[in-house]
Amino acid sequence: MAEKSKSQAKIDIGISAGDRAAIAGELSKLLADTYTLYLTTHNFHWNVTGPMFNTLHAMFMTQYTELWNAIDPIAERIRALGHPAPGSYGQLARLSSVADAPAEPPKATDMVRILVKGHEAVARTARSIFPVVEKASDQPTADLLTQRLDVHEKTAWMLRSLLEE
Repeated sequence: MAEKSKSQAKIDIGISAGDRAAIAGELSKLLADTYTLYLTTHNFHWNVTGPMFNTLHAMFMTQYTELWNAIDPIAERIRALGHPAPGSYGQLARLSSVADAPAEPPKATDMVRILVKGHEAVARTARSIFPVVEKASDQPTADLLTQRLDVHEKTAWMLRSLLEE
């Protein structure tokens, strides 16, 4: 009998194959949401105009950089669980609960409103994964989700603060 290749090696990390598949599927949605929000935020960084330009241009750069840096750990966790991470625009679009950016750049305050909704959507996605993660006692994924929730909830709060008069 031929020896299994490394990619076909059995994974025995204390999480069942079914639970690993369920968690990877949910993390794929989080990855798609994060990537979509990254693209929207970067788009708004490029296209913001108006009296809040300097503030928003810099803020959006900080936010899209944070989102960019979040994508890899999510994808790598999916891989560590033994599943491929989605990587095409089509896959990500199908999996994402975050609306795509408008074709025409909106006004600055509308950009902020759109990003608030996006961060809130990603937070909801992250929070929705906890039941399957807790069932499997998957602490690394729980830690990742906690970190992501903290970022998205704080960012949504900071963006909402810009809309107050």
